[in-house]
Amino acid sequence: MTTLGHERYCDEVVRQIDLLRATLTGADLSLTVPTCPDWTLAELVRHTGGAVRWSERLVATRAETDIPDEDVPECGGPEGDDPAALDAWLAGTAELGARTFRAAGPDAPVWSWADDPSAGFWARRMTHELAVHRADAALAAGVPYAIEPDVAADAIDEWLDLVAFAQRTDPEDSAAELKGTGRSIQLHATDAPDGLDAEWFIEFGDDGFTWWRGHAKATVTLRGPLTEVLLAFYRRRAPDSGHVEVLGERELLDFWLERASFG
Repeated sequence: MTTLGHERYCDEVVRQIDLLRATLTGADLSLTVPTCPDWTLAELVRHTGGAVRWSERLVATRAETDIPDEDVPECGGPEGDDPAALDAWLAGTAELGARTFRAAGPDAPVWSWADDPSAGFWARRMTHELAVHRADAALAAGVPYAIEPDVAADAIDEWLDLVAFAQRTDPEDSAAELKGTGRSIQLHATDAPDGLDAEWFIEFGDDGFTWWRGHAKATVTLRGPLTEVLLAFYRRRAPDSGHVEVLGERELLDFWLERASFG
């Protein structure tokens, strides 16, 4: 599957953090995040920025094994929850991450927990980590959320790849249950711009599932604007929220959403 390209991912790390910072402007950072109920907005900020700082350190050192958070400079952010300090830390995080990812190039060997041990993996992973957690922040703050169509489509691609990886490699992960010949899921974005294939077909088999971009008759279809399909598929908005349609066997979609995971 064609990705957006390494330079674009490096640019998106900065862009997604800038959009997150804008989302947080004037927000109460003590608010609980409904889609991540163990976190306040301030804790979401620290988690998101910390993920970029951690992956940047992996790439900068060409790590061959995992690096503990406590060994990553400024991973936890500034002391206290002063909005200005957190905003400045996020801005510095964006600049640091993009600079390191860009300098490394996509093919630099770097440890990862997935099957792509490269700097390119981390630039892409952080793009979508930021984009989805930005949605969490927007939903908590009650402000609109928008995402570029090609970024949203690539986020769905990556999610499917990571769930498939979890299914192949971890029999204890709930993703291992996503199988059963004769069942399928179709994702259909109704507002995709010309030239962007924004349909996905997920086919269950005896040993797991496969997926591809395209259209076929499915057991159940999740249909709606691309941003809303993304939010529903990432479990950020319920399928019955009124923002998407579910056509066919809703139980199969629920079965997927309850089990789709990569750890």
